[in-house]
Amino acid sequence: MQPYCLLVDKILPPAIMEALQSITTVVTGTDSIDGNILREITVAVTSPTTGFDDSWFEKLPKLKLVAIFGVGTDRIDLQKARTRNIDVTTTLDILTNDVTDMAFALLLALTRQIMQGDQLIRKGKWVKGESLPLGTSIRNKRIGVVGLGAIGYDIARRAEAFGMKPRYYNRNPKPDAPWPHYTSATELARDSDILAVAISATPQTERIISQEVLEALGKKGIIVNIARGAVIDEPALIQALQQKNISGAALDVFLNEPDINPAFLDLPNVVLAPHQGSATIETRHAMGQCVIDNIAAVLDGKPALTVVN
Repeated sequence: MQPYCLLVDKILPPAIMEALQSITTVVTGTDSIDGNILREITVAVTSPTTGFDDSWFEKLPKLKLVAIFGVGTDRIDLQKARTRNIDVTTTLDILTNDVTDMAFALLLALTRQIMQGDQLIRKGKWVKGESLPLGTSIRNKRIGVVGLGAIGYDIARRAEAFGMKPRYYNRNPKPDAPWPHYTSATELARDSDILAVAISATPQTERIISQEVLEALGKKGIIVNIARGAVIDEPALIQALQQKNISGAALDVFLNEPDINPAFLDLPNVVLAPHQGSATIETRHAMGQCVIDNIAAVLDGKPALTVVN
């Protein structure tokens, strides 16, 4: 009999789902699962959005691995997993390039008014002589990166190709980073035109982009968030946008997504995306393969490949 795998939510591409079913017997977390099966489950797959509820630890005595289809670990107790000798894996390095692409796509959509231009044409206004106000160039702008992990580093590196001037905040300076390091997000915001948020969501980073940080960024400042909704004080951000205390925001992530704060929908100085950072065919397939490879290794009695705890 194949080992059992708990699929907490239905998130895998069809081809990856087939691969998973070829090496495990899959049961889904949304179904009623027989107690005897629960006691035999050895691996689990989940997403950063759904996470892994603590109650599963008690229900799954033979669990060896929680494989996350993505990079966020804020909805799983990594320490509790470790005390149970359960590995937790992510797909971090695989999605770095696509998430960086999304950061700049959102930034350019905001500064070059891509959404407004599209509507100007579709509504027949351009042909009638209407035009957009001038946009803003990102060249020579100071971009502050909050969190210099793999994605943050890639954002800073790519920013140089756009002629931008990177600097960063990280809890610990990165010895190999050639850009100025700042000791707080507030200090970084004060010396930046654009703030790109790429920091991991943890209890320590919750609302790290606070009202104080937004005030330091100033009226011409722009926020780009491809990290997690929890790292920004959303009410403070909405107020800053409404009162034009910052220029704009480009957001791929939100609190309580997909049920986001409706105040965002009425703001003309915001570009919104439905958490699409890694959403390309190529990257999602590679992420799924990473999940399969981790599961196959553990079932074969070998160490998991991309353990984060």
